[in-house]
Amino acid sequence: MGKRWQIHSHDSDLIQQLERRAGVPAVLAQLLICRGITDPTTATEFLDPKLTGLRDPDQLPGVPMAVDRITEALDSKRRIIIYGDYDADGMGGTAILYRCLNLLGGNVGYYVPNRLDEGYGLNDKALESLAGQGAQTIVTVDCGIASLSQAETAHRLGLELIITDHHHMKPELPRAAAIVHPQLPGTNYPFTGLCGAAVAFKLAWALCQRASGSSKVSPRLREFLISAVGLASISTVADVVPLLDENRILVRHGLISLKQRPVPGLARLLKVTELDKKPALGSEDIAFTIAPRLNAAGRLGQAQLGVELLTTDSDQRAASLAEYIHELNSSRDSLERRIYLAANKQANDEFDPENDPALVLAGRGWHQGVIGIVAGRLAEKYHCPVVLLSLDDLQVKPASGSARSAGVLNLNEAFSDCSRHLTSFGGHAAAAGLRLDESNLDSFRSDFCEYAAENITADDRLATIHIDAETPLSGLTLDSVSQMERLSPFGQGNPRPVLCTTAVTLADAPRRIGGGQRHLSVKLRQHGLTLRSIAFGQGDWADSLSEIDGPLDIAYRPVINDFRGRRSVELQLVDWRVAEVPVAASGSG
Repeated sequence: MGKRWQIHSHDSDLIQQLERRAGVPAVLAQLLICRGITDPTTATEFLDPKLTGLRDPDQLPGVPMAVDRITEALDSKRRIIIYGDYDADGMGGTAILYRCLNLLGGNVGYYVPNRLDEGYGLNDKALESLAGQGAQTIVTVDCGIASLSQAETAHRLGLELIITDHHHMKPELPRAAAIVHPQLPGTNYPFTGLCGAAVAFKLAWALCQRASGSSKVSPRLREFLISAVGLASISTVADVVPLLDENRILVRHGLISLKQRPVPGLARLLKVTELDKKPALGSEDIAFTIAPRLNAAGRLGQAQLGVELLTTDSDQRAASLAEYIHELNSSRDSLERRIYLAANKQANDEFDPENDPALVLAGRGWHQGVIGIVAGRLAEKYHCPVVLLSLDDLQVKPASGSARSAGVLNLNEAFSDCSRHLTSFGGHAAAAGLRLDESNLDSFRSDFCEYAAENITADDRLATIHIDAETPLSGLTLDSVSQMERLSPFGQGNPRPVLCTTAVTLADAPRRIGGGQRHLSVKLRQHGLTLRSIAFGQGDWADSLSEIDGPLDIAYRPVINDFRGRRSVELQLVDWRVAEVPVAASGSG
C-alpha cells in the first residue's frame, strides 16, 4: 500500500546555532533538532548518557517498603520465589532478582508460568503449588499489578506478596505487602517508561545498598550490578519501551556490559549467534538476535529454560541451553513463516486487505505462541488492525487469538464493544489477546470490522514515513554516518534516522535473499556512486522493482557495515516510489 512521506522541515539558523553551541557537526545538529533537542546541554547529555544519570533507586515508588520486606525475609531465611513473566522482559528481571538474592544469601528460587497452559501473570494453581512446596514470600516481576483475585489467593495461602511491575493498573490495587511501580498512585516518579526488568534492577540496586550499609555498594555487589545493567538492557529493548531518559542510559551502558562481562549463558548465546565477533554490540543486535531467541523460549512454552540460561554459572549447562534456545528460535521462525503464508493467503483469497477496515483471520493448528508476531507483520503490511485466531483441532476449547492495531485503533475499546461475542480479552490499545467460542467467529468478525470501519478514516489507513532529511547519496560518507551513530542506541522513541534521496537508478537486478527469500538486496546508483541496499522482510519488492524502467525516490536508514574489518555505508530500504518527474512549465503561444 502507498505511504505518505513526511520530511522534517529544515531550519538552517537553528541548526547552525546548535552546531556552534553544542560543538557538534551540522548533520548531527539537524538530527537532534528532528528529535526535539535544541538545548546544547540536553544535546550533550543525550549524546553522552552517563550511569550517574540513573536516579537513586529509593526514589522509585514502593522500593523502600519492598527492600524492608525482602531484607526481613532474607534475615529470617524465608523461602522466596521470584515469579516472572515468560517474555524477555520477565526473564531478564527474574534473573536479576534471583542473582541478587542469591548473592545476599537468600533461600531463593524462581517460577515462570507456561505461556501455553497457564497464560500471563499470577494464577491460583501456581500459587497453591508454590505454597505447597514451602514458598513463603513471592516477588513478582513484570506482572501482578492487575492480579486482584490472585493476590487474595496468595493472602489466603499465607504467602507474603511483593509486586514489581510496570503495566497499566486497575482502579483498585491488589493486596500486597509492597508494590513497586513507576506510576503508583499518589507518586510522581519523573520517568514512567521503565520496563519490568528495569524496575527489578532498581529494586536489586536498593537491596545491594541496604546490604552494604551505604549508597556505595561493595565491590562484589558492584560487579553484579554492572552485569545486571546488561540484563536490563536486553529487556528494555525487547519490551519496546522508549529508549529515552533512564532507558537510554541502561541500554547504552548495558551493551558495553554485555560485551565485556556477560553472564555465562549470554556469553554462549553471543557465540552461537556469532555476535561475539562484532567489535561492539548495538540495540539492533538485541532486537533482532538476542531478544527473539529468549522470546522464542517463552512462546514455545520453555520460558524456565530462558531464565536458567540467564542464571546458570555452569559453562557446560550454558552452552547446552544456548544451543537449544537457538534451535527453538529456528522452530519458531518456521512456525511463523508457515502461519504467515497461510494467513496472508486467507486474507487475499477471502477478503480485501487493501480496502477492508480490519482483518479477522482464523486457522486450525496455528500455534498460539507465534500468532501475535504474524498479526503484527500483517498489520504492518496492510496498515489495518489484524486479529489472528487459533482454532482448536477438536473444536472443544475456545479459539485463542492475538491482535495488533497498526496504531489506528484502540483494541481494548474495540473488544469491549464486541465483548458479547468473547469469553475473555485483555491487553493494550496496540496489542491484545482474546478468546471466543468458534461458533461466534463470524458474528465477532462482522461486528469488529464494523466497529473498525466507524472508527478508522481513509487517512488513518495511509501509513506515514517520518523522514529526517533529504540528501544525495554522495552525502553518505563514513564520517557523516558515523556521526549519525552517535544518536544510538536506537529503538522506540529514538528511531534510527530515516533519510530520502530522489532520482536514483537500479545498478543491477534486485535479488531475494535470506531464509525463505524474505529479504531484498539491490544496488542503487546516483551520479556514479553505487551503494548496496537491503530491505528486510520485503523480498516481494524484487518483482515490482524489476519492472521499473527509470529513476526512483527512496527512503532508507543509513548504516555502517563492518565486515571483516572493512567498513562501508549501506542502506536499509524503508520505502520507494517511482521518481516524481517535474512537469516543465508551458510557454505562451
